[in-house]
Amino acid sequence: MAAYDKADLERRMAGAVEALKHDLAGLRTGRASTTLLDPVTVEVYGAHMPLNQVATVSAPEPRMLSVQVWDKSNVGPVDKAIRSAGLGLNPIVDGQTLRLPIPDLTEERRKELAKLASKYAENARIAARNVRRDGMDNLKTDEKKGEFGEDERKRHEAEVQKLTDATIADIDAAATAKEKEILGK
Repeated sequence: MAAYDKADLERRMAGAVEALKHDLAGLRTGRASTTLLDPVTVEVYGAHMPLNQVATVSAPEPRMLSVQVWDKSNVGPVDKAIRSAGLGLNPIVDGQTLRLPIPDLTEERRKELAKLASKYAENARIAARNVRRDGMDNLKTDEKKGEFGEDERKRHEAEVQKLTDATIADIDAAATAKEKEILGK
């Protein structure tokens, strides 16, 4: 059984790009996005639950999020969870609905978020390079086992490098787009 599995490498590299896109979606830009509240967990019924399991989050306006809490008794805990999530949001409680005005970002905060976006991108690049290294190691192992010869190993290594280059290009494109969005350029 060969250790080299091209489909597995492709899946893992695609996973690195998806993880980056998810991380970037959580970064706040000047406009309202429901993904902004994805990291928020609420302490209800004696457990920590993701916000989307106790309320419906929507963006009725470009600079406003609306959180419709399903159970009236959870309004307080949801309000507290959003305030303490470090997102700089102050909910306005209106019955079972919380309105979250999205404040303008200061230039300093924009720069911090852009730095964070590039840090996320670097982590994704590292993940892609780790997958590449694993693939290259597996190819050398297979060659030693006699699964295939040196020429075939070199051909597969070129495939792995091509896949890595394409993945890193995707990562760079996603990060650049998010940094432009954050900096408002």
